[in-house]
Amino acid sequence: MSYQTPKSRQGPVEEILGILDGAKRVLLTTHINADGDGAGSEVALAGWLRAQGKKAWIINPTPYPDSLRFLLPGKGWTLDSGSSQAKELAQGADLAVILDTGEVSRIGSVMALFQDLPKVVIDHHPPGPDPIPGVSFRAPDACAAGELVFDLLIRAGGPWPPEAVRGLYVALLADTGSFRFSNTSPDTHRIAAFLQEKGADPEKLHRSVYGNVSLRKLRLLHATLGELEVDPEGDLAWMTVPAGAFDDLRAIADDIEGLVDYPRNIKGVEVGLLFRETARGATKVSFRSNGDIDVNALARQFGGGGHVKASGALVERPLPEVRAEVLEAVRNAVRGRRGDGRG
Repeated sequence: MSYQTPKSRQGPVEEILGILDGAKRVLLTTHINADGDGAGSEVALAGWLRAQGKKAWIINPTPYPDSLRFLLPGKGWTLDSGSSQAKELAQGADLAVILDTGEVSRIGSVMALFQDLPKVVIDHHPPGPDPIPGVSFRAPDACAAGELVFDLLIRAGGPWPPEAVRGLYVALLADTGSFRFSNTSPDTHRIAAFLQEKGADPEKLHRSVYGNVSLRKLRLLHATLGELEVDPEGDLAWMTVPAGAFDDLRAIADDIEGLVDYPRNIKGVEVGLLFRETARGATKVSFRSNGDIDVNALARQFGGGGHVKASGALVERPLPEVRAEVLEAVRNAVRGRRGDGRG
C-alpha cells in the first residue's frame, strides 16, 4: 500500500510494539462516554492481541455504548469497571492501554483499577494538564486514535481479524465525520482503502453507526430543537437539552450524540454549542467549530478539552450559570478573531 507511518511516529510504534509483545494479560480503556474512535480503537487492539493468543479485556469508566456493540465479536470482551471480576483482572494483568485520551480525569474510576499497572497511552488529542503516567504514543496530527492503532498493526504485519478491521474503520469514520471534516487527509483515505481490502464494508458500517437511530433519540431531538437559539450577530448558536424531556423519554448518553451538529450547521454560524444538565446537577457542554475558533482552548477554560474543532467539558455547577459564562467566552473568542470589537 502507499501509506507510510510518519517518521515522527516510528520510534513510539517500535517501543509500544515491544511492550505489547511482552504482555500476556492486557486491559484496555477509553474516555468517559466512549465514541466511535475510542470504542473502535479498543476493540481493534483487543482483537489483534487476542488473535495472537494473548488475553485482553475492555474495562471502560462508563458502559460500552449500545450503539457500537455490533463491533464486539461476542460476550466476555467488556467488563463493568465496578465489578469484582474487573478488580480481579486488574490484579492479575501486566499492562493497561488507554486509548483516545491521555488525561486522568477522562478515565474516571478506571484510573484506580489501573493505578499499579504499567500503562501505555495512545492518543491524538493535544496534551492536557492532567496526563496519565506511562509510555505515551501521542500524535495530534492523526485523524483518530484508530490511525495510531493502525500504525501499530501495519508495522507488526497484522494479523487482521475482522473485529480489528471493523473497529479501525469505524474509528476513522466517526472522528472524521464520515470523511468530511478537515482532519481527513489523503492518508485517511489510504488507510480506509486498506481496511476495505481487508473486509470492511463501508455501506454496512456506515449504516450500523448512523442508520439505526432510535425513536427515543428523534423525540429528544424534537424537544431540543425547540430550545435552539442564535446569537444576534449570527455566528454563534446553541441548544439546551430540556431536563424534563431527557428524563421523560428515559434518554441515555448515546441519544445526545450528534445533536450539537444542528446549531453548528446553521448558515453563518462559526461555533455551535449544546448544553445538558446531568442527573447530579452538573453541566455538560459540547463545543463545535466551523472555522478558526479553537474550541479546545475554550473547553479548557471550563476544565474540559478535546480537539481544535470538537471539544467538551463537564462543569460541576448549575446549567444557567455555566451557559452564561460559556456563551460570553465564545463571544469574546469570536470578537477576538474578527478583531472588530463589535458587540
